Formats: sequence, C-alpha cells, structure tokens
Amino acid sequence: MNHPTPLQTDRDKLLFTPGPLTTSLAVKQAMLHDAGSWHFEFNARVQRIREALLGVAGVSRAGGWEAVLLQGSGTFGVEAVFQTCVPPDGKVAVLSNGAYGERAVQMLLHARIPHAVLRTPEDTPGDPAALESLLAADPSITHVFTVHCETTSGVLNDIQALGSVTRRHGRIFIVDAMSSFGGIPIDFEACGIDYLISSANKCIEGVPGFSFVLCRRARLLACEGWARSLSLDLLSQLKGFEKNGQFRYTPPTHSLLAFEVALEELAREGGVPGRGNRYRANHERLLAGMRRIGFRSYLPAAVQSYIITSFYFPTDPKFTFEEFYRRLSDRGHIIYPGKISKADLFRIGSIGRLFESDIEGLLAAVAGVVADMGLRL
Repeated sequence: MNHPTPLQTDRDKLLFTPGPLTTSLAVKQAMLHDAGSWHFEFNARVQRIREALLGVAGVSRAGGWEAVLLQGSGTFGVEAVFQTCVPPDGKVAVLSNGAYGERAVQMLLHARIPHAVLRTPEDTPGDPAALESLLAADPSITHVFTVHCETTSGVLNDIQALGSVTRRHGRIFIVDAMSSFGGIPIDFEACGIDYLISSANKCIEGVPGFSFVLCRRARLLACEGWARSLSLDLLSQLKGFEKNGQFRYTPPTHSLLAFEVALEELAREGGVPGRGNRYRANHERLLAGMRRIGFRSYLPAAVQSYIITSFYFPTDPKFTFEEFYRRLSDRGHIIYPGKISKADLFRIGSIGRLFESDIEGLLAAVAGVVADMGLRL
C-alpha cells in the first residue's frame, strides 16, 4: 500500500476534532475554482461523486442502492430522513448514549413524530437486548435509529448487532455514521442498514457544505407523499438528480469540488481500510502518549473508537480547560471541549489529514503546556 505523504497546510493550526477537520492542500486548492451549478460539467462531477460514494460503501446502484446529496450539515441529512421516510403513522425507536442521539430525539419532537427512546450511559453502547424487548412489545415502531460512533464520548455502538435485531423484527434501520463512514469499515448488508447518513467534512476529509444519505432505493421510493418538509424532501432530491442531474436548490459548489479531490485521496490511501489503519495508528499513539504524560482516558478499551478520545481533566486545582485550550492553540493545536454530562473531560480527535508525526507534535505541545501551567498529574 502506498502511504500518503503529509502535505503542508499553509500554517493552519491542526484540528484534533471530530470535524470539520484538517484537510490536505489539494482539497483546499480545489476550491480556488468556480463552477456553474447548472453546467453539464458540474453535473457530471456530482454524478461521479454519487457513484464514488456507493463504491466507498461497497454497494451499487445495480444492487438497489442510491446516494443522495443534500445541502447542509450532517444534521440536515438526519432530519431529512426523518422528515421524508417515516410514514404519517410511523414511530421511531432511538438508541441514545450521547448528544447526537438526543439531537435525533429533538428532531422527532419538532416533527411531531412518535418515538420511544432507549438510553444507556455515555460510556455504554446501545443494548441489543433492550431493543429486542422494545420491538417485541411495541408493533407500532416502524424505524430504529442509532449513532454509529457517538463522538460525545467516542463510544462505538454495535450497529451489526442492533441491525440484526431490527431486521429480525421487520423494521427499518437508520444509522447516523457521521464520524465513522470512510474511516471505519461498514458492511451494509451484514448490518441490515436501510439508510446511512454522513457528511462531507468527516472521515472522507472534505470541507463542510453538504451531507449525503446512502439508502435502499426501494425504501426511498416507498416514501412518496410522506415528506413533511420542502427543502428536506429526500425523495424529491433524488428525483431532481434523476431528472436533470441537478440539486433542486443552490448546491455548495466549492465543497463539492473539494470533495471530489478528497474521494480521490481516499482511494489512493487504500480506501476505507487504509484510512482506518492511519486513524487507528494515530489513536494508539495518542492514547499511549497521553497516558505517559499522566492523563486518564474515559472509555474502556472494548467500546473506544479510534475516531475521538475523551480524557479526564487533571485533578490539580490549577487546571482550567480554557487556559489549557488557549495555550495549545497558541502552539498550533486545536482540541475539543468535553460534552459528557456527568464528567469533566476534553476530547482529542484522531481523524482528518493527520499523521503519527502530527500526534507526536501534539503530545509535545501537551507536555509543554502541562509544564508551563505547573500541573501535577
């Protein structure tokens, strides 16, 4: 396998976050061009992107799958699936162990879609046995929703086990794979996925501007007449692409130009397995180095993804996250605040155009800041 060479990013600070991410120079340079949103050359690019996404997923149009692009962040994509694909008399079971599961609940509340919520602690994956019991007891549930990698903590939910339960009960399975698609291998058939949502600015290492939904074509076509929203009508978006190759409304042209380059870089890296290997190596180097400095990670190894890692605040009263963050930023490294409700944590991402040498640079910066702040760990 050819390993990519780190590229200069014109002195940008490195982003150790779950997205938006540090991107390559080539991805940035792709946005130096303009594109006509109705022009045949741009429409051909959009079609190539849709086909390439199916290839990344290991599925095909011949096999009954579609890739539908949608303006807006990943949240828009998730909400589009709810707004379009849940029938008027439908009900959604949500497995929640973090902020993004709870965001899905808020979407359903706003759309006035009936739902049931199975919550587990933020360090605990969704429970297939609890889902089994819920689906057996409530035949009105039509859809099941889960987040693959819940970046609130970095926990990885077992979508194959959850999907198997969902399929056995004849329900439709929706997966938010925002922070995992492109970086963690996903077997769509083994997981029983019907709809998977992700975003341009995550593991494919593009820039913000659009989300995408990979779905079974027959499932989406069956949603005719259900849409509760005009702009978030996923089926109409697909029909627009099929009619003239165009987005229904103004597309994020520069983001799409960047994404095409990002997809090419993913292929050169060896696809999802190759990129996943780099991310895993980043995570392992990060975890070992932070422990060596004296920091404690939050999640047990069995449920920890290699996408993002949560670390406890030091107990030294001199520590404040605001000062720690600012000092790291001054050294060219951007980390992420915590989002856990019951613990004081910060988070460090391992994804984006980052390499083990970048992780070593971050670790040196962390050690330097710890010394400068006089922290006892």
